[in-house]
Amino acid sequence: MSDGVSIQSFDHLELYVGNAKQAAMFYDRAFGFQSIAYQGLDTGSRDIASYVMQQGEIRLVLSSALDPNHSIALKTAKHGDHVAVIALTVIDADRAFSVSTSRGALSAVPPTEESDENGTYRYATIYGYGNTLIKFVERDRYHGVFAPGYVARITQPHTNAGLIRIDHVVGNVEKGQMNRWVKFFENVLELDLLAKFDENAIATEYSALTSSVMQSTTGAIKLPINEPAIGKGKSQIQEFLEYNRGAGVQHVAYLTYDIIDTVTKLKNLGIEFLNVPRSYYTDLEARIGKIDQSIEQLAELGILVDRDREGYLLQIFTRPVQDRPTLFFEIIERHGSQGFGEGNFKSLFEAIEREQALRGNL
Repeated sequence: MSDGVSIQSFDHLELYVGNAKQAAMFYDRAFGFQSIAYQGLDTGSRDIASYVMQQGEIRLVLSSALDPNHSIALKTAKHGDHVAVIALTVIDADRAFSVSTSRGALSAVPPTEESDENGTYRYATIYGYGNTLIKFVERDRYHGVFAPGYVARITQPHTNAGLIRIDHVVGNVEKGQMNRWVKFFENVLELDLLAKFDENAIATEYSALTSSVMQSTTGAIKLPINEPAIGKGKSQIQEFLEYNRGAGVQHVAYLTYDIIDTVTKLKNLGIEFLNVPRSYYTDLEARIGKIDQSIEQLAELGILVDRDREGYLLQIFTRPVQDRPTLFFEIIERHGSQGFGEGNFKSLFEAIEREQALRGNL
């Protein structure tokens, strides 16, 4: 038996949404996910409908309530569509729960076992920042399509966009709360503080923020945390906090091995990305060195590039995927670099601020 939490990987992310059936179609038609499993009224689930969407190693569970008084409905009314559960694969769910709660985590769901003809599935859940839940999943003894209660629902994706796995999940917390959550992730989940950026590193003319990057020993789990800092205007983090009604997951980064192909497909499917001024690409190679990709293609698509001592990365960010300026997604391709595009912070935040200005929130 492991002596600690022993996180292995991201198991899945569960999004609470207003209409899971429509959301499943969106993530299929717009992001290229395949629907692989389902639970709802016709499977015996009387209060929740959930669709499991998969692409590469990424699993999203889209859940909506069938009763307006259900906690999922109440949380969706408060936060909008949002990442409600960060599920982590662990060796032993009971042990992960026992260790984490002994270190100060609050219990949400104690160790629970569910079984069907495909085996036994164990999980437990603790509270994270805001209303976000952290779920420990033990599935070594379960061989079904997803979990007991779900039936297979295999559909062909509209277009496979080439998304491989979850690279990192970024959370926004209230001003003055970041250090609290850094200590939580260090003590409870045994993550390390990989990097910290203050308001001098992440600032524009109008706004600033601070950020801490938490990472597991293996590097499989990366959970950066942002908090707003004082600036002339309203920071993107403060805007998120106001419309999300508190702390929560700001964005999820998906890894791809061919960002040009992936972004081209996503744009053709209707996904909107933040606009990057053409001037960003002037003398780009002189700034970041030789890269394998065509700078002209990167400029055409608005893809950002950054380099550190280990290599370089390419990244791009969608606009928010709902009317509230909250949840969005990042597409990232890594060539050695394990950073987060520090050299692009200013360009990225200026792009976000242009969107904020259009919304009247800067």
